Amino acid sequence: MQSFYSVLMTEDVATVSAFYIRHLGFEPTFESDWYVSLHRDGHELAVLDCSHETVPAAHRGRVSNGILLNLEVDDVDAEFERLVTANGLTLALPLRTEDFGQRHFIVEAPDGVLIDVITPIEPVGDYVAQFVNRIDE
Repeated sequence: MQSFYSVLMTEDVATVSAFYIRHLGFEPTFESDWYVSLHRDGHELAVLDCSHETVPAAHRGRVSNGILLNLEVDDVDAEFERLVTANGLTLALPLRTEDFGQRHFIVEAPDGVLIDVITPIEPVGDYVAQFVNRIDE
C-alpha cells in the first residue's frame, strides 16, 4: 500500500478545508473549488464537493456523516484549551478520562464530522487484558 487517507464529502469545500487548516494545522497541497488535498506531518486528509462528477451518480449529494476522526496529541488538556476555550469550537463530548486508555474530548467540524482529540493513557481494570498485539510493544 502506498497511501491510505480519508476524503470528506461536503457541500462547502472552502469552509470545511479552512477549518482543518486553521484549527488542526493542515496545509493544502492541491486546491480547487471542488477538491482540496491537505497534509500535516505525514498525514493526509482531503475534502471533496459531494456533487462533483467524480462521485458516482448514485452517491452524489451525500455529505460525510457517521464519521469520527481520531487525532492523537501529546497534551489533550492543552488542545482543549486551544480548540474549545480559546477558539470556541463546538464541543460534542467534554474532556474526560476513560478506563479504556484515553483522556479525550470530541469537537464537531462545520460539516458535522466529529473529531476525537485523544492522549493515550494506561488502561485500567478489565480493559488492560483486552489489548492484544499492542503497537508500542
